Amino acid sequence: MGVPDVANGRAGGEVVHGFPHLETVRAAITALYRRISYEGLGAYATSVAPADVAFADGDDLHLGAQRVAHALVQQLRLPEARMIVSFRAMTHAASVELAAGPEYFIELNDRFRTHRRDIGAALAHEITHVLLHRLGLEFPGTRDNEILTDTATAYLGAGWLLLDAFREDGVSSQKLGYLTPEEFGYVLAKRARVFGEDPSPWFTSPQAYTAYTAGRVEAERDERRPPLVAAGWAGRHRYAKDRRWAREHPGTRASPGGVGYAFEDGAPGAGAGLRVSFPCPTCHQRIRVPVRGRVRARCGLCRTVLECDT
Repeated sequence: MGVPDVANGRAGGEVVHGFPHLETVRAAITALYRRISYEGLGAYATSVAPADVAFADGDDLHLGAQRVAHALVQQLRLPEARMIVSFRAMTHAASVELAAGPEYFIELNDRFRTHRRDIGAALAHEITHVLLHRLGLEFPGTRDNEILTDTATAYLGAGWLLLDAFREDGVSSQKLGYLTPEEFGYVLAKRARVFGEDPSPWFTSPQAYTAYTAGRVEAERDERRPPLVAAGWAGRHRYAKDRRWAREHPGTRASPGGVGYAFEDGAPGAGAGLRVSFPCPTCHQRIRVPVRGRVRARCGLCRTVLECDT
């Protein structure tokens, strides 16, 4: 398993921006809640501290890498997992060979010998691979599985390092991970909403802060989609139109494209038994509620209480 590396425009091309993987990211958040549970995720409420993963130029390379790896093992709640870190020339930023343990061998790209500030970011992704391997949690296909790993790294309190490794100017760029910078920002904003922890003071990269801000805007948009009470006028207007169509066509399933919610009616009559399903803005598991005006719903997976106007 390896984390991709875009450095100075090499080994992967230009940095991609935006939210091209958002649906997979949301599915990854749901998978974390299902596998680790609401109670289990509470153990990750505090992110790894910057001081614990700091790497000074004067530190011994191998001892420092082992120290940072140990801090990340503790952050990710990996018992009896010893990381052996080495360096070699390679295309990716890092790789780990997954086995039964208790020792795992991580290889880092030789360039980290001189770019030590990002060693923690590369290690965070690889050690999360170990955690997901032990949990038996994976997505089909390399691309989706790596997106799951990046999402888990960020949501479990170590992924702010990956976003902070993003730097871009007019002549060079660097990014670690499969998610775009804005998608990392999105996951970190989701985490901040749940645990009340703002990662922005830890960013040393101005571009990382900008990406986090963009991701936070997208995350906040999830909480303003109908049938949630906080939805804006345009969304409410579209929702009312779709609801009217659903009531006029009982017994059918109405899933308007691009809006997230879907209507279903299992009983005959003018809207009798009409329900609406929509993704929870926290964990993205779908929630079903009756269409009867103002209702309060509680997500059974992440326990978020939602005020809805159905």
